[in-house]
Amino acid sequence: MGIFTKTTALKKKYEVGKETLGSGNFATVKKCKSKDTGAMHAVKIIDKSKVEDMGDIEREVEIMGKVDHPNVIKLVEVFDEPKVMNLVMELVTGGELFDSIVARGSYTEKAAAEVMMTLCSALSYLHDMKIVHRDLKPENILLKDTSPDASIKIADFGLARIISSTQMMKTACGTPGYVAPEVLQNKGYDSGAVDVWSTGVILYILLCGFPPFYEEELPALFDQILKGKYDFPSPWWDTISSEGKDLVRRMLTVDPKKRITAAEATAHNWIQTKSDTALDHAKGNLKKYQASRRLKKATKKLMALQKLKLAVAK
Repeated sequence: MGIFTKTTALKKKYEVGKETLGSGNFATVKKCKSKDTGAMHAVKIIDKSKVEDMGDIEREVEIMGKVDHPNVIKLVEVFDEPKVMNLVMELVTGGELFDSIVARGSYTEKAAAEVMMTLCSALSYLHDMKIVHRDLKPENILLKDTSPDASIKIADFGLARIISSTQMMKTACGTPGYVAPEVLQNKGYDSGAVDVWSTGVILYILLCGFPPFYEEELPALFDQILKGKYDFPSPWWDTISSEGKDLVRRMLTVDPKKRITAAEATAHNWIQTKSDTALDHAKGNLKKYQASRRLKKATKKLMALQKLKLAVAK
């Protein structure tokens, strides 16, 4: 049987749990258990009535169906029902990578280099397959489980696209602080370089605990990104190796043609040598950054809920 099954057989093959692991505008995620093997998975239940364009969902399914990599969440199978589409996926229970770093006893450049090696290797695989993720950010870098050596998993291919030799991507998408300059320039882009930029932002945060581009107002933030305007402020960057800073610069190069590729990044001297420099400042800053990010997310959710209540009241 193929990955895509136009049946209502989900509950014939899986026991679906009641607990909601996550939810969005048009989908909820629950645990499910295979009746045949007893294996645990996650099922993303998409409400078709809330989806503007099912073509986007089908594109996500098509892309995930092509991918088979140890550091990318795997799509197991799809059940397409009249009112919902069910995506049965690999279950990950370790939470966000950044939270795991905050909880560690010690944290060094070596640990950050190992994370980047994994991310860049996975990106190199995707880019070789002509797949661009387009929304790499902390929420989408997860851990398989809570064990000390849990594998990293790249998640959420909702904005991913397959690179075309005849058509450039023009959609301005992604998350503001992580988006590449060429996406903001609105001239079109046609490579995985956008993912490398986003990974460069993640690397910067891994090394110091706060983002390279940080303005409250979006026009000012986008202006910083378009100019590649960031620095390595003291004292947080004083002890960080010159090789680590060099990789940040190469990934956060404004011109995508001059930007290092994911494959080239895996061979960079900083990743290969793995400095043992402690990143105590970064861990403390990262804890504050995670708390701030979650507070903003909760505030936005509350504001959206208030707007909805007002709209219903009218």
